[in-house]
Amino acid sequence: MNWNREKRIRELPKLLERSILLFDGAMATMIQNHNLEENDYRGKDFKNHNCELKGNNDILSITSPKIIKDIHKTFLNAGSDIVETNTFSSTSISQRDYQLESISYELNYEAALIARKTCDNFEQERPELPKYVAGVLGPTNRTASISPDVNDAGARNIMYDDLYESYSLAAKGLINGGSDIIMIETIFDTLNAKAAIHAVKDIFETLNIDLPLMISGTITDKSGRTLSGQTTEAFWNSIKHAKPFAVGLNCSLGAEEMYPYVSEISKVADTNICIYPNAGLPNEFGEYDETPAKMARIINKFAEEGLLNIVGGCCGTTPEHISNISKITKKHKPRKIPHVTKIMRLSGLEPFNFSDEMPFVNVGERTNVTGSEKFKKLVKEENLELALEIARNQVENGAQMIDINMDEGMLDTEQLMKKFLNMAATEPEIAKVPFMIDSSKWSIIESSLKCVQGKSVVNSISLKEGEEIFLKQAKMCMKFGAAIIVMAFDEKGQADTEDRKYEICKRSYNLLTEKINFPEEDIIFDPNIFAVATGIEEHNRYGIDYINAVKRIKEEFKNVHISGGVSNFSFSFRGNNIIREAMHSVFLYHAIKSGMDMGIVNSGQLSIYEEIDKDLKKRIEDVLFNNRKDSTERLIEIAEKYSGIKKETIEEESKWRTLSVSERLKYALVKGISDFIEEDTELARLELGKSINVIEGPLMDGMNHVGDLFGSGQMFLPQVIKSARVMKKAVAYLEPFLEKEKGTNKVTRKVSAGKILLATVKGDVHDIGKNIVGVVLQCNNYEVIDLGVMVHVSEIIERAKEEEVDIIGLSGLITPSLDEMCHVASEMENEGMNIPLLIGGATTSKIHTAVKISPNYYNGQAVYVTNASRAIGVTSSLLSYEKKGSFINEVKEEYSLLQKRHEGKKIRSKHMSIEKARDNCFVADYENLAPIKPNFLGTKKFNNYDLSDLRKYIDWTPFFRSWDLHGRYPSILDDAMTGDAARTLFNDANDLLTKIINEKLLKAKAVIGFWPANSEGDDIIIYKDEEREKIITTFHTIRQQMNHSNNRANFALADFVMPNDKKKTIKDYVGGFAVTCGIGEEELSRNFELQGDDYNAILTKALADRMAEAFAEKMHEEVRKEYWGYSPKEKLRNDQLINEEYIGIRPAHGYPAQPDHTEKKILFDLLKVEEKTGIELTENYAMNPGSSISGLYFSHPDSSYFGVGKINKDQVKDYAKRKSMSIEECEKWLGPILNY
Repeated sequence: MNWNREKRIRELPKLLERSILLFDGAMATMIQNHNLEENDYRGKDFKNHNCELKGNNDILSITSPKIIKDIHKTFLNAGSDIVETNTFSSTSISQRDYQLESISYELNYEAALIARKTCDNFEQERPELPKYVAGVLGPTNRTASISPDVNDAGARNIMYDDLYESYSLAAKGLINGGSDIIMIETIFDTLNAKAAIHAVKDIFETLNIDLPLMISGTITDKSGRTLSGQTTEAFWNSIKHAKPFAVGLNCSLGAEEMYPYVSEISKVADTNICIYPNAGLPNEFGEYDETPAKMARIINKFAEEGLLNIVGGCCGTTPEHISNISKITKKHKPRKIPHVTKIMRLSGLEPFNFSDEMPFVNVGERTNVTGSEKFKKLVKEENLELALEIARNQVENGAQMIDINMDEGMLDTEQLMKKFLNMAATEPEIAKVPFMIDSSKWSIIESSLKCVQGKSVVNSISLKEGEEIFLKQAKMCMKFGAAIIVMAFDEKGQADTEDRKYEICKRSYNLLTEKINFPEEDIIFDPNIFAVATGIEEHNRYGIDYINAVKRIKEEFKNVHISGGVSNFSFSFRGNNIIREAMHSVFLYHAIKSGMDMGIVNSGQLSIYEEIDKDLKKRIEDVLFNNRKDSTERLIEIAEKYSGIKKETIEEESKWRTLSVSERLKYALVKGISDFIEEDTELARLELGKSINVIEGPLMDGMNHVGDLFGSGQMFLPQVIKSARVMKKAVAYLEPFLEKEKGTNKVTRKVSAGKILLATVKGDVHDIGKNIVGVVLQCNNYEVIDLGVMVHVSEIIERAKEEEVDIIGLSGLITPSLDEMCHVASEMENEGMNIPLLIGGATTSKIHTAVKISPNYYNGQAVYVTNASRAIGVTSSLLSYEKKGSFINEVKEEYSLLQKRHEGKKIRSKHMSIEKARDNCFVADYENLAPIKPNFLGTKKFNNYDLSDLRKYIDWTPFFRSWDLHGRYPSILDDAMTGDAARTLFNDANDLLTKIINEKLLKAKAVIGFWPANSEGDDIIIYKDEEREKIITTFHTIRQQMNHSNNRANFALADFVMPNDKKKTIKDYVGGFAVTCGIGEEELSRNFELQGDDYNAILTKALADRMAEAFAEKMHEEVRKEYWGYSPKEKLRNDQLINEEYIGIRPAHGYPAQPDHTEKKILFDLLKVEEKTGIELTENYAMNPGSSISGLYFSHPDSSYFGVGKINKDQVKDYAKRKSMSIEECEKWLGPILNY
């Protein structure tokens, strides 16, 4: 058969009725296998292009078309029915990175042409079945729903209209090039996809063509959400209006991880399902390991369960993967497209499906300038952050949708609406519900729809300006996928009688469904709720006319919805909230029974119908139904009784105190409530007979429940540690009784789940993470022996043997601790030990554990533990008789693979020589930017710095991270999952911080200094005075040796200091600092531990750590503005300080810009740090107290933070020589950055 596009498209549904069709695999993976170089990408056409093109796979369709053609051919031979064009990044937006946006159309056209010709050749050889070209529109490298600026949630780096234009051009090229299908894929932001859908549909109209449309989203991780936050079903609801030929998921996940989300979308999507997962999850090196056979076995499960219509592969998949999947799919029938009930399906970040089980949808009205004076005031002041709080409160109070309206004559409503919607999109607690876009101006509605990724509701359109405009606006709503509220308003005006309300709604319905095929389930009629009891006789029937009109509309048009602004009904009684709330409740009670199923109402201010005073209720109903001529007078009469009375909210007493004593103990443990713990523990002791029965009964039951909740993600670390505090308090109360009971020889304690020894290794003083892990283990019935910090290997091994522990856990923060962990592992091997060794801490990693630590311990097994939440699973597996063997074998296999990959990576990793790196050094401009002399030379110390001055400089984000709560402050406080735990922790931290400040429980000390300085090669020379003759010390810096692809310099810190050869003409300076907030930290933390309060013990250390960082930030600010004075007019907020928007830098030794910890000794000697602050250096150059920070100050405006990265042996030799250190010693301290 001679196939053409029209015939193929006709045949497509028939094919899918018979079989599961196959996509191709990963184009990028296949291109990578060619190991192409820059010239291959440039070809002849772009030989002189002024930008690097390597990595721009899409340009190969022009410069190396044979490679692309051959890849298509290999996939067709493997069994693919559909091949995708090589256009993932061919939009003008994506090509902007290569300065090739002007060739976007050509890229798409040529790529489609290559794919089509390859398929045509295949069809000629095997004409029995058609082969399809799917023209790919990728997601672009911009997102319309996410801010690129953490300080401005309303900012965007791409707008809807830009996306629309870019997608339009690309789609036109794909269609003209011969694509049979248009594929919008790898969608991580649904708003981007909506712009693409809009563009494609418009291009179809322009070209008078209608191709099948396929849409594929991307679930970014096991959270089950897209990058922009939507669940799978919410994503479907948002793009369902496109009526895609197929919908599905691709990329990010392997088939196994993708399964639950495919299952979910398969149930709700009344179209074909297409999936093309990755070849498993990427490993630490970004590679994909899942074999073709394994992937096919997993896909077989999908097919067996009837989830597939189209399947293929994404990242890492090859023709072998497709061939294996082909063999599987031939055995199974395709998924049957389900019948899905016709209901209105809206979405925010989460789906909102309007089913029969939902009698009424509550639309929050407080984000409407006419519904809330407070909101109006905030919007006028452009205080949108506080305005968002109103939106959040609406959702918390039960609003299932929020109406947003900013129509106010003096405002730039269009811009404010866009900014507010953009900001709201980044707030999960708000954005989870659908938005109702409310304005009387169509231009505002249209611009607002371009900011919303979910399926929203437009409020409103009407026949006010005639049928043509009415239908035009409705069509545009369809293109955005929005449902619509249709006002009962026509060319004659608003409908104010029952008949007029019904007639206008009927006319609107017929126009929408018959003229433009608007989905009837997405039509919401608003038959106009007007104010009653106004004293005007014509208004007396407003209530009953609305009720009757609703009945008639719902009886005739079963699938439509009815809404209204409920507050209008009580407008005559504004100022009397009790009456208004009662009127709203009465009105809704009767309107809902009549068929009203949606209303704009303040969900936090509704009385309960049954609880309204009977006399008041009767008078309201008389007004509503126009039962009496004097109804208005009677309602006004009773309203006066309630005037000025404030509604009181009385909370019930806590019901948990009425539970049994065992249940009360369990509740107290889960909630972390210690107020009644001794009282309840005593009652339980009397009830159960013995103290041990209390511990091993209700207390352990409660802690086991805590462990279960923590393991399932329903509790978080701060809450668990609070639970442990309550447990310890209960046990401490029972201790005296336990001692007496032991004397009777009748007490036997249950065996713990295992005995674990924890230690921070020699030379390291950091222990916050270790302490948290210890408490979590104790909560799960493990006996923990904590040796503390700076523990020598001999003590670790001796105590482990003495205590006969089951596991040893090592922790460390500074990079020298990594070597010490290797040493501990080696010594355990020498001692013939074989118990598991757990590795954790900020600088540790799985790859380091596998490559460096594990080979030192063959008798046992070293296991990397990511964080406290992973500790329980790892520990239980290692101590389980059934699981231990298989778990260790899995770890050994994984680590062996990592070791092999690491060896391969070392071979592939090429860095330039140190000579070339120095030739490519950063050259600072000193001619136009002369250095500023500090206001003093030498040192200055600060004793007992006021802690209250540091509080506002705290960066709270790392604080939450140390408690395993991940998210940015302050948004983490409102996070859907962790917000409650984060807020409680934040409040507790601030309470303790206030106590610390008021009672001076910690001391802050610092020393800073400035000296004349010049660079000499990669060293920084420090002079005694301005004569610059006598050298007092030298700082040594390390230079980047990686090959940069963007003409960047290879930095060293010395580059930011004036070279020595110009010291006489231009004078430069360097500063240094050391600060601590740890004086008193150990004592305070220990006191809490002695009281059994691990929570506040850990909180103390975490706060001291954050205060030290705040002190460093504050001191640096004072240096810039006063002590050095090179930026005296600086005025930065704390968020700007955290984002390093200041001039100059303060790099610390042991961190990326200078990874050598030994340089601290030079700084400490120069500043006399120990003498002036009490901060000491350990043998591994950790600072003690741990809550201390030190480093250098650089003032050059172009100085910036950077990472040295890996370095070659030539630099190590040079560095060792400059420092008068042996190469072996140098390699010891620089181990983590060695490229050999």
